[in-house]
Amino acid sequence: MRRSGLVVAAAVALAAVCGCTVQTPGAGSGSGQGAGGGGRHRSPVHIELPATGTPGDGGSTDDRPGATARTTGGTGTTPGTAPGATPTRAPSAPVLWSRGDSGSGVRELQARLRQVAWLFDGPTGTYDDLTEQAVKGFQDKRGLPPTGRTDTVTWQRLLAMTHRPGKWELYLMGGQPAGAPDPRCLTGRVLCIDKTTRTLRWMVDGRTLSTMAVRFGTQYTPTREGVFKVYWKSRHHVSTIYHSPMPYALFFSGGQAVHYSYDFAARGYAGGSHGCVNVRDEAAIAQLFAQVRVGDKVVVHW
Repeated sequence: MRRSGLVVAAAVALAAVCGCTVQTPGAGSGSGQGAGGGGRHRSPVHIELPATGTPGDGGSTDDRPGATARTTGGTGTTPGTAPGATPTRAPSAPVLWSRGDSGSGVRELQARLRQVAWLFDGPTGTYDDLTEQAVKGFQDKRGLPPTGRTDTVTWQRLLAMTHRPGKWELYLMGGQPAGAPDPRCLTGRVLCIDKTTRTLRWMVDGRTLSTMAVRFGTQYTPTREGVFKVYWKSRHHVSTIYHSPMPYALFFSGGQAVHYSYDFAARGYAGGSHGCVNVRDEAAIAQLFAQVRVGDKVVVHW
């Protein structure tokens, strides 16, 4: 008896230090034995680890979006889940855009990713591999699941860090929709060039055959407005003033021409011309150059 009393006393002392629950030999429901029962020998001390969460407390203390609820001690279940039942995961946030999607929403996403230096190309309006990698990096940096898909949580975090992109942030590399053609463009063969939407329409008898993004001269060397005619075509032209290449040049007013621009292709609207109408799509301007004739009309308008 003295030995048993010493064991109990030791257990009480251990409980005081560890905050554990102490059970005397033979205690506990379901054992089938009383305090003095004779059956299988049991350890005189039973220690329960402190629970990591209280059922019904909402679970996780991790405030990162998408974090799962913490489990309660020893049960292997989430709070409110019956023992033996399959744990339920916190629902994932709805996905807004993912690889292969396209449209104005994707274009805005890309413009905002550019603002925080996670994307350097575009915007193109197409959710490509570069956009997926940029989203994945943005998510990983902020402790979000790095899926590469833009869900509502990722989108809200990006919105909070960026401003609403302006028109030319959305169309930094072109691709903006063309406006209605000027009335002067509705008859004959016309290069209809719109300074407002920064687009060129190639039109024949009021029908648009192709459309492409264009860039104009700076405020110090503006592109002239008015009605002109193509007076010279030069496939491999090089500027005699600036010594810069002007391939597929279609001259319409003095030294001003519609032509392909390597700078526009590389930098988009971050730059400007010396008065020419720059095209960044080489395949488009090559096709246009083959179709346009000397004498065709050119209309440059706002």
